[in-house]
Amino acid sequence: MTAKKTVLFVCVENSNRSQMAEAFARMHGGDAVEARSAGSAPSGRVNPRAVRFMAEKGCDLSAHTSKSLDAFNGTHVAAAVTMGCGDSCPLVRADRREDWNVPDPKEMTDDGFREVRDLIERKVLALLDSLR
Repeated sequence: MTAKKTVLFVCVENSNRSQMAEAFARMHGGDAVEARSAGSAPSGRVNPRAVRFMAEKGCDLSAHTSKSLDAFNGTHVAAAVTMGCGDSCPLVRADRREDWNVPDPKEMTDDGFREVRDLIERKVLALLDSLR
């Protein structure tokens, strides 16, 4: 049995992109992955639009909270993924680092938000496949 891989998704507010990535990694990674997310300046809440559009995919974000990256300093993870927000996580020890350069959907139309959500899902699936 292989060890569970921890993946950390990082964005500034931890309210949209990193929350969706964490949820998709939990949904598609099953018992093989421990997915987490955090922000360098967390907003304190998950964007209600992210909650709504993830519900369309069968994922409930309503109980998620916006968390600070500070809680992960010194933590070892298999992969640390920044979402393209200019953030970094230098105090997180990662076997692998990626920057996905995903646009912020916060001010987008509903269709634009869904496109970003679906892009994140595709990227998460590719990441999970590469961690096996």
